[in-house]
Amino acid sequence: MEKFNIAVNIGAGSKVSFELTYEELLKRHLGKYEIVIKVKPKQLVKQFEIEADIFEPQEISMLDAQASFLSGDMTQFIEKSFSGKKGRVYFNPTIDQQQTCPTCTKSFLDGDFTIKYDVKRDTLCDLQVVNKYFAQFFAPKNLKSMIKNVVFVIDISGSMAGQKIKQTRQALLKILDDIKPDDYFNFILFGGHVRAWKNSLIQATDANLQEARLFVQNFGLAGATNLNGGLLEGINILNKAHEVDPRLRNNAPIVIMLTDGEPTVGETNLTQIRMNVKNAVQGKFPLYNLGFGENVDFTFLEAMSLENNGAARRIYRDNDAAEQLRGFYEEVANPLLTDVEFQYPKASIHALTENRVKQFYDGSEIVVAGQLTDGGKKDFKAEVTGRGAGQDLTGFTLEVTPQNITLLPGMKGPVFSWMDQVTLRQEGVTVTIIPTRKLIVTMDDGATMVVVLHHVWKKHPVHQDFLGLYTVDSHKMSPRTHGLLGQFFHSFDFEVFDVRPGSDPKKTDATMLVKNRRLVVTRGSQKDYRKDPWLGSDVSCWFVHNNGDGLIDGIHTDYIIPSIF
Repeated sequence: MEKFNIAVNIGAGSKVSFELTYEELLKRHLGKYEIVIKVKPKQLVKQFEIEADIFEPQEISMLDAQASFLSGDMTQFIEKSFSGKKGRVYFNPTIDQQQTCPTCTKSFLDGDFTIKYDVKRDTLCDLQVVNKYFAQFFAPKNLKSMIKNVVFVIDISGSMAGQKIKQTRQALLKILDDIKPDDYFNFILFGGHVRAWKNSLIQATDANLQEARLFVQNFGLAGATNLNGGLLEGINILNKAHEVDPRLRNNAPIVIMLTDGEPTVGETNLTQIRMNVKNAVQGKFPLYNLGFGENVDFTFLEAMSLENNGAARRIYRDNDAAEQLRGFYEEVANPLLTDVEFQYPKASIHALTENRVKQFYDGSEIVVAGQLTDGGKKDFKAEVTGRGAGQDLTGFTLEVTPQNITLLPGMKGPVFSWMDQVTLRQEGVTVTIIPTRKLIVTMDDGATMVVVLHHVWKKHPVHQDFLGLYTVDSHKMSPRTHGLLGQFFHSFDFEVFDVRPGSDPKKTDATMLVKNRRLVVTRGSQKDYRKDPWLGSDVSCWFVHNNGDGLIDGIHTDYIIPSIF
């Protein structure tokens, strides 16, 4: 509930203390956790203080606190500090500091007191297990933003007149300044009737954005509130665009609706409206509802958003309402992944919170919690899947070192550590990281490449962790595959003969006829780590001398990469 009342009877001159205890899961917005405290005492308070003690096991990386009612020089009254896992914010203005003027009895404490902080992140997916319960925090970095298909559904009924519509225009104009050139958008207006700016989604070119600004500045208000009709038209525009233009299907679709009241014409039954909207969306994209002011049925808006993979936000009728609207858009302006799902072994999980998220945005965080079975902790692991910004496979590059794994290096692609457990699927290629052990790259109709991370004794004076590259089903590789290993993925003729004692009494020599050349080879064994990454297994083979001269194409220095570590 958003509002509640408490009434008590106390004697004259007595004192009473109210203590409110509650739990709240802090959500991460634009890269920071945020705590907002509404400060509206409406009088001078003799002992007014805000004290926040923060504890984070991952350690705090930044901490800030601001108040909308404090000017620049007044922020010095806010004390804030952090070190390691602990942080503290304290605000304790005196009566004199609360006064709007030296002789005034009115308090300037009227607005939001906001605390923002973030934690240190060593991996993109942090997993915490306590007793039989776990919480998984997912906040990847360096992912490319997806192109958006966004439809704004705006209430232009008579109740929006005055400051509301003025602030709405201000916010929309600022949003148009922020829309990226590759994005697609449209406006739907609803009052007594429904009006679409364009018949379909249009790209955010300079010319289209300028036309949109003129539209926003000049549209008028129109009587009643056909909320059902406006929403259905916006959803239909999005659905139709995906059917007509295949290019738009890989973009991130979003519907954002703003209203300040309840439906008064068309379909007015709230239950039926929710049903209509859910049937139209069909789980394909999120719906975000913004409720402007105090007269809106926020419970209805929130329920409708949650049923359609979105969220609702109340926009308060303050001087900064336009910034509140724009601030919300900034939170959803950079979608990184769609259809994100956390998968866990069924035998390990007893109970689980929601593990599917329609869209993941830059600076946000996904949290999944659950309870493990009695034996679940032993074999517990998680696989995260999702769809991101598509890349042309002709430019698909994966850089792997003993420290990090980078997708599309040079293009600011995502960077993972060997501690991460990740599965990425894109355009027929699946990349899987098995923590501390190996990386698997599988092509749908092709071969599978395995990179094994071999650990050495950390205190060894010379040796370092190293990588082993192995190919499974190499016969599926293209005949054009080359490189030090790739040139041998397809069979070629060779013959070994004249087996004889070698210079080493324990090893035999022989002559190999290959590529019309005669080479001296020596019998030995090599380790195969594909089945046993720790100990490996011995495989008998013939060793070619002189750095493979005569066997490999070119010379060995053609294949050497400087500074491999």
